[in-house]
Amino acid sequence: MQRRSALVASLAIVLMAACSSAPKKNKELAYHAESFNPDSPFEMSFEQAPAAVCDAGRRALLSQGYVIEEIKPDWVKARKFFQPNSSVHVQINFTLSCLTEGEGAEVFANAREVRDELKSTSSNAGVSVAGIGSVNLPLGTSGASLVKVGEETITDSEFYGRFFALMQTFIR
Repeated sequence: MQRRSALVASLAIVLMAACSSAPKKNKELAYHAESFNPDSPFEMSFEQAPAAVCDAGRRALLSQGYVIEEIKPDWVKARKFFQPNSSVHVQINFTLSCLTEGEGAEVFANAREVRDELKSTSSNAGVSVAGIGSVNLPLGTSGASLVKVGEETITDSEFYGRFFALMQTFIR
């Protein structure tokens, strides 16, 4: 009996030690790779005032089929929808912030890609009879709905380079 108690106590100590060990870092966390590099593809300097630069950004977005959702003199929010195939829906949410920098403006652009996929669902009808059992029949309904499968900030410097180049053509 004493031997059994000692074994149980030893096992409990081992389990408590295992549970109290320091958690391992998850190397897949996105912020571990965040470099905060000063050479950012998300920004560009202009010699014009913030309001004029943001207006050029709004015009550039409109010229590419973006729908303007909100606008302020120093801020623009726009969205564009894509459907690469019949079961995938993608949208790009674009935000443009224009801040005063000396005599000109510093523009910060950020675009997020949101991906939805069509997922089908079905339900079955079941009948249960006492004494005999139950039967499930595929008499139910089926349907499909869009399910968000991912959202990511676009970090491609060429994407932003093309946007800023187009934006410069609209500066008046």
